[in-house]
Amino acid sequence: MNEAEFRQEFLEQVKTTAAVSGEGSCAAFVQLAADYLIEAEVLPDFYPSYYQNTAGTRKMRVDGYAFDELDLTLNLIIADYEPYKERSLTKTDASALFRQLLRFVDGSLNSDLYKNIEISTPCADLVDTIRTRREDIRRYRFFIFTDASMSSRIKELDELEIDGVPVECQIWDIDRIFNVCSSSDGREQVEIDFTSYIKGGIPCLKAGSAAAADKSASIEEGEDFVGDYQSYLCMIPGSVLADIYDQYGSQLLESNVRSFLTTKVAVNKKIRTTILTAPEMFFAYNNGVSAIAKNLKFEKTSDGLYLTAASDFQIINGGQTTASLSTARLKDKASLNHIYVQMKLTEINEAESERSEKLIENISRSSNSQNKVSEADFFASHPFHRRMEQISRRIFAPAKGGVQYNTKWFYERARGQYVQSQARMTPAQQKQFKLANPKKQVITKTDLAKFRNSWNGLPHIVSKGAQNNFTYFARLIDEKWKETPEIFNELYYTNTAALGIIFKHLEDIIPRQSWYENGYRANIVTYSMAMLHKLIQDQCGGSDLDLGLIWQQQEVPKLLSDVLTLLSEKIFKTITDPHRGTANVTEWCKQEKCWESVQKINLTLPESFSELLLSRRKQRSAESAAKKDQKMLSGVEAVAEVFKYKAAQWVKLRAFMQEHSLINSPKEQDALKAAGRISSLHLPTEEQSMLLLALLQRAQEEGFSF
Repeated sequence: MNEAEFRQEFLEQVKTTAAVSGEGSCAAFVQLAADYLIEAEVLPDFYPSYYQNTAGTRKMRVDGYAFDELDLTLNLIIADYEPYKERSLTKTDASALFRQLLRFVDGSLNSDLYKNIEISTPCADLVDTIRTRREDIRRYRFFIFTDASMSSRIKELDELEIDGVPVECQIWDIDRIFNVCSSSDGREQVEIDFTSYIKGGIPCLKAGSAAAADKSASIEEGEDFVGDYQSYLCMIPGSVLADIYDQYGSQLLESNVRSFLTTKVAVNKKIRTTILTAPEMFFAYNNGVSAIAKNLKFEKTSDGLYLTAASDFQIINGGQTTASLSTARLKDKASLNHIYVQMKLTEINEAESERSEKLIENISRSSNSQNKVSEADFFASHPFHRRMEQISRRIFAPAKGGVQYNTKWFYERARGQYVQSQARMTPAQQKQFKLANPKKQVITKTDLAKFRNSWNGLPHIVSKGAQNNFTYFARLIDEKWKETPEIFNELYYTNTAALGIIFKHLEDIIPRQSWYENGYRANIVTYSMAMLHKLIQDQCGGSDLDLGLIWQQQEVPKLLSDVLTLLSEKIFKTITDPHRGTANVTEWCKQEKCWESVQKINLTLPESFSELLLSRRKQRSAESAAKKDQKMLSGVEAVAEVFKYKAAQWVKLRAFMQEHSLINSPKEQDALKAAGRISSLHLPTEEQSMLLLALLQRAQEEGFSF
C-alpha cells in the first residue's frame, strides 16, 4: 500500500464512519486520525470536545484533547478538514489554527469562558481540566489534523508559550500518519542530536557486542542470537537527561516502561531525596538507565569517544530516574549541575525487527530496577498475544448478508501490522487481502482490552483511557495465563469478536439518538456493555448472552439492539446527573463510585430476551471442548517452539536454574535433561515442552537470557 492508496482508504473510511454514526465527517476525521496516533503512541488517549467561537478577532476552536498523566502534557487538537478540494496547508494557515488553540487555553485560564460553556459537556470537562491542573501542566502540545498536504515551505513551526509553559506545535497530515503506520515499529522515532544539549556529545566507552560474545563455552557454533547489538557505557549529566525528557516527555520511554510507570508513582521518593540532599552521590547510589537506539553516531577525540546522535532513542529501564530528575528541577528548583547518571546504551540492528524486539525484552528483564517487572509488563510479546494472532489468521467468520465469501477478524498483535502486511503486495493482492480482512474487522490490543473489561464489569477502568485500561487487562490475563492458558482458545477469540460487534454497534447507534449531545460516547458505550451483562447475570438465572449467536450472524439482533438503545439513554442520564459525585463527567466516569451509581439503574429485560441466551450447562460444555482442543494444539505448538532453541542453550538454562535454585521438582529436572539432548531424532514430549517454556519464562523473570 502506497501513500495515495492509504489516503484514499483513509478518506473513504471517514465518509463511511460519518454516514453510519450520524456524526459529522470532520468529527469522524479527527477520531480516525486520533485512533492511529494512539496506536503509534503519539497520543496517550483522545477525548472529543468540540468547541468553536468565531466572534470578533479572538476566534478560538478545539476539537479534542488528551492529558498525559506521566509527563503532565496536555495535548490539544484542532481540525483542518475540507475534503472537497485539493489544497496545501501553508505556514500562515497553520499559525492561524495554532493561535485559535492558544486563545482557547488562554480564555480557559484567564477569562470567564468557563461560565459560557454549558456544564456536563465534554468541552466543559476540558476547561475544568485546564483550570484545575494549571499548576501541574508542564507542557502543551498543539496538533493540527489536516487532510491538506503540508506545504514544503513549512520548515519550522511557531514557538509559543502559555503563562511561561512551553507549547510544542505539530502538524499531522494523512501522509505523515501513513509514514508512521508503515514504519517497521509502527511509531514515530525519536531522533536526538546530543551535541545540542552538551558540547561535544556524551562521553562513552565501547563495552561489548554480540559479535564479540564467546561462542565456544556453552553455546554451539552458529547459534541464533536474539539480535545483533553493540553496547556502550555512558556518563550522561543529569541536566542533559532532564532536558531531553522535557523536550520529548513520555515519548522517550519505551511503551512497556510507560505502561508500567503509569500504574506506579512516577517520581521515586528515594531518588528525589538523593537529588535534593546528596547530588554528588547520585552516580554511586542510583542504578542508572538502560536505553536502546539505532544508527548511533560518534566523535573520536584525543579525550576519548563521544556519542553525538542517535535514532529511535528509547529508555527501557530507568524511567523513574529520568522523570524524577526533570520533576525535581521543575518543582523543587533543584540544581542538577553535580549529578551524573550512568547509562547503558545498546545499539540494535534496524533490519532485524523480530530479533531486536526479543533483545529489547530481555534487556528490560535483566536490567536492575527500583520495581520488579513482571511478564505482564512485556505484554506486547506475551504468548497470549501470539495465540490470539495465530487464531485470527486461521478462523473465518460466517458470511453475512448474501456475500459469497468469508472474512476474518484480523488481530493486530504489533502496531501497524495491518498496513505493513500490505506493504509488498500488488494492487490485486491488496484487494484480495482487504476482502478477506476488512478494515472494520481489525481488532487491536487496546480494542480487545476494552471489549473484555467492559463485559467483565470494569467500565470505570476502561474510562481511564486506552493505555491504563490495557495495562490493567494485561495483568489480569497474565495471572490467568499462568493458571490455565488453555482457556484462551478459539471460542475465547470468537466470543471476543462478538463483543466487538456489540461494542461497535453501540458506537454506531448512540450518536443517532435524540438525547445524544455529542459527548461521552466512549463512556456511554463501555458502561452500557457492562450494565447489559450485569442485568443478564441478575435476571436470567445463570444463563448468559449467546455470543456464539452473534458470531454466527455477524451482527447484533434487533431485540438486543432495542435493549441497548434503551439502556444507553439511561446510562447517559446517570453519568451526567447533576448530583453526580464529581462535576467533571470524564473524571467521574473513571471512578468506581460512578459504576456503583450506574448499577442502581432499574431496567427489566423483556421475556423474549430468553431467545438470546445460552444456558450455563451449554456454555460449560462449549468451554470444556474448546479448552480440550486448545490443549492438544498447544502441545504441538510447544514442541515446535522448544525445537527453535539448540541443545546447548537448554543446557545453559538448566545450569542457570540449578545455580539459582529455580528447579522445583524431578519432573522439571527431567524436562531440562531431555531438552539438553534435543535433536531432530530426540524431541521432548508435548507435556515436557510446555513445562520447558514455563521454566524459560520463570528464568527470564530472574534475569536469564540465552
